[in-house]
Amino acid sequence: MNYQPKWWMRLVLLLGGLANLSWALLSLTIPGTVLNWSGLENTATTILLWRCIGMIIGVYGIGFLIASRHPYRHWPIVLLGFVGKLLGAIGCLIAIPAITSATQAGWLILANEALWLVPFAVILWGALRYQYTANSAYEMPEADAPIQDLRTNAGRRLDDLANQRPQLVVFLRHAGCTFCREAMAELSRRRDQIEATGCGIVLVHLGKGDGESFFQQYAMQDVPRISDPECRLYRQFGLDLGGFHQLFGLRVWLRGIVAGVFHGHGIGRAQGNTFQMPGVFTYYHGQVIEGYQHELASDQPDYLELARRATQPMAA
Repeated sequence: MNYQPKWWMRLVLLLGGLANLSWALLSLTIPGTVLNWSGLENTATTILLWRCIGMIIGVYGIGFLIASRHPYRHWPIVLLGFVGKLLGAIGCLIAIPAITSATQAGWLILANEALWLVPFAVILWGALRYQYTANSAYEMPEADAPIQDLRTNAGRRLDDLANQRPQLVVFLRHAGCTFCREAMAELSRRRDQIEATGCGIVLVHLGKGDGESFFQQYAMQDVPRISDPECRLYRQFGLDLGGFHQLFGLRVWLRGIVAGVFHGHGIGRAQGNTFQMPGVFTYYHGQVIEGYQHELASDQPDYLELARRATQPMAA
């Protein structure tokens, strides 16, 4: 998946920069004409104030032109622009009812400020996801072979375990995630039944080190687990970073309230790549038998049923 800025993001910032510089130029050269057109009182004081505002707008314009070269790398400039537009829109909403003479100008400024809020917000969201690709598998060559390199906490490869019997490979989100905690509680509750099918369990997590203290909370500290903070194994199994709807959509929020509050799984400090999506696969002799890729971070796979289906050919 391409995590670089979209073409329209550069265009938006380029147009925003040119629009701001044009408005600044008009405010500095013909402030009286602009004031008259906006319906504001044309006095020496308002002309001076308007020129000062024009210079500030011009500085923003230069910043937007710089940010248009790479919107994600220059996200602080986009953030300042977003905050400036948001505060400007709020200020207009407050001032318009109070100042009758400024209504025409106020609505004009409000429309201009609101116009940029949505594209700037989308750029900032993309920039945040982009930051989480840095120093991760999503910037590594496709030739990367983590399944051969990574080891469990006991020093064994995934293939070593899967050559003995099918493995239920569970890719978790970060340990602070409500749904990661819910998944661990479900796996702990179903562990005996899963292993009774003849299927083993391997946990893949984003934390550095073996994370024993976290897994001990669920009596799963003796289950093989692989630390993958760079998301290398996640990517090899086809898992990706989540989008806004997948991580923060309405259904995710509602499920999070139920799981976190009513079911007592709570929430902890974010650890690792918080954008990484989870998944679960059955794996045997170097082959993926079946996989479950979450459409939403809140999805609940049936771990026991996956294990049963993985071992049915063996039983037959």
